[in-house]
Amino acid sequence: MSAEASTTSSAAEFPHIVGLLSELNSGNAFGHFLHRWESAIYALIVILVLTVVARLATMKCEYVPGRLQSGAEFFVSFINDFVCSILGSRGREFTPFIGTIFIYILAMNYIGLIPFFKSPTADLSTTLGLALIVFCYIQYTGFKELGFAGYFDHLMGQPRGAMAMTIIMPVFMLLLHIVSELVRPISLSLRLRSNIYGDDVILALFASWGLKDGFLWLFPNFLLVLLTSTIQAAVFSILTLVYFSLVIKHDPAH
Repeated sequence: MSAEASTTSSAAEFPHIVGLLSELNSGNAFGHFLHRWESAIYALIVILVLTVVARLATMKCEYVPGRLQSGAEFFVSFINDFVCSILGSRGREFTPFIGTIFIYILAMNYIGLIPFFKSPTADLSTTLGLALIVFCYIQYTGFKELGFAGYFDHLMGQPRGAMAMTIIMPVFMLLLHIVSELVRPISLSLRLRSNIYGDDVILALFASWGLKDGFLWLFPNFLLVLLTSTIQAAVFSILTLVYFSLVIKHDPAH
């Protein structure tokens, strides 16, 4: 049974460097380590690449920027404008976090499209970790903005009207919102993981048909996966942004 499951799993994805090294070292501690932490290894590779790119883009900031600096400045400006369009003047406080989440997820989605690499976001442990970081930061922001009592008052729902005279409705809304908060990291992680894993499976399936029969399907679907990978990174980031908008104090003018 385990052999059949292993075969099915390997057929559902492209061969990648860490997986191949894990198979070559199967039966020893190094192979077990690679198999267990393969997604974390690729996530670390993405971090290292993004760190190098960011360092190169900001190492020598010039008045007349070069291509890399111009691209970085345009990207940061675009993300900041988008965040501020939703959160108002408070948006600049959250641009670094939202921008980092978007760039990191986008890079992890794309790395799986490079031969012999794997998307860490096709693993639930990666997406759940990201969703829990978002969840914890949002709860921290809510308590910081509204205070302990104010945050729970917020969870009871506003406005309450005549129903506030009874204890039943506020308590019901409190329980409903607590469940909603707890479900968010699950929905965020499953949505991202399922879409990226599904894209990987589809591309691997078409590639298994061979060059003659599979290329006609592989190439257009590769372009489609590029688009969906971008969309999924954007969806995760936009939902995170919306969750922040629900717990911060907004500028009255905005």
